[in-house]
Amino acid sequence: MKKNKQAGFSLLELLIAFSILAVSLSILLKIFSTGANTAVLAEEYTAAVQIAESLMAKTGVETDLKPEESSGVENEKYHWRVSVAPFNLTMENLDIQSIPAALFKIKVTIAWDNDRQMELTTLKVINKELVNKEHEGL
Repeated sequence: MKKNKQAGFSLLELLIAFSILAVSLSILLKIFSTGANTAVLAEEYTAAVQIAESLMAKTGVETDLKPEESSGVENEKYHWRVSVAPFNLTMENLDIQSIPAALFKIKVTIAWDNDRQMELTTLKVINKELVNKEHEGL
């Protein structure tokens, strides 16, 4: 009598192999989707920083450097607000009146997607005589 030897895998071995494959593929898919989401978020933050830096650069150049607030929307997604206010130095042994320059604090806030927000703040210097002339003209 001949023995019937069959080469190959049993049904149980195939089921286990496919289960391992399915779990591995789902983990890989999750890793790739998380990476894609992180890339999109990084791109959004980069765009927000570029908008904020652009608005800071314009302030005092395209518009007068004076206390005010302005806001708007960029690319139909990024809501921005620019706040300009005088900045007062508070150092001992410093005569603020003798300094021929005035400092203004510029704060730019960018918000998008209802829960994302970033804020950049800087100081800009202007000649005090220019500030006084602007106030005299009012």
